[in-house]
Amino acid sequence: MTNSIGEIDSSGFALIPTFLGPDGLGALERALPESLGENGGIRNLLDIPLVADLAERTAVRGLVEPILGQGAFPVRAILFDKTPVANWKVSWHQDLTIAVTKRIDVPGYGPWSEKAGVWHVQPPAAVLEGMLAVRLHIDASGVTNGPLRVLPGSHRAGKLGDADIPAWRARIGEQICLVPRGGAVLMRPLLLHASSPALEPQHRRVIHIEFASGRLASGLEWRWAKDRARAA
Repeated sequence: MTNSIGEIDSSGFALIPTFLGPDGLGALERALPESLGENGGIRNLLDIPLVADLAERTAVRGLVEPILGQGAFPVRAILFDKTPVANWKVSWHQDLTIAVTKRIDVPGYGPWSEKAGVWHVQPPAAVLEGMLAVRLHIDASGVTNGPLRVLPGSHRAGKLGDADIPAWRARIGEQICLVPRGGAVLMRPLLLHASSPALEPQHRRVIHIEFASGRLASGLEWRWAKDRARAA
């Protein structure tokens, strides 16, 4: 894990080739919907008990705590999948929104949006800098099924505007994250990342779990935090 800490600090991401075993993968496959239709994803995945339990398991926390500390807690999870009917493209971007319990207009937070019945808001960069995503691969992510692509080190630049992205692409060579079934990717939300449509669309299921380690502005609460996390 020591190498991963250094990679997260310098590059904004780290690859864990082997993480989930056959039993864990099988249990997740049974808990997840067989088809997402044309959506390509499901939000509020922490509402599924098995996923919520997974986020709190010692093995997962062992990835997160060396980076965010023992007070880290899960705050959002999303399932992504690429199939013949949901073969989507994601342009270069940063993950700038968080899920909260309700809308309260406070300085430094905004704009607001509502997704799958949950309020989302862009917080200050400092909040995002204190977060980490763990992406668990139910299926292998290879060159033909639209793998994650990242610009190493871009997480250190804070929030970037759309006009800043071409300069980063010209300056930094992208890295393709090829991950075996059962592997994981650790990623900072501010890391510039993208993915192309799959050349051979099959399942490319990824459970994306976000962790945080601190409070939000007065009155705002993480949507998924439990009593322990909200008091952190």
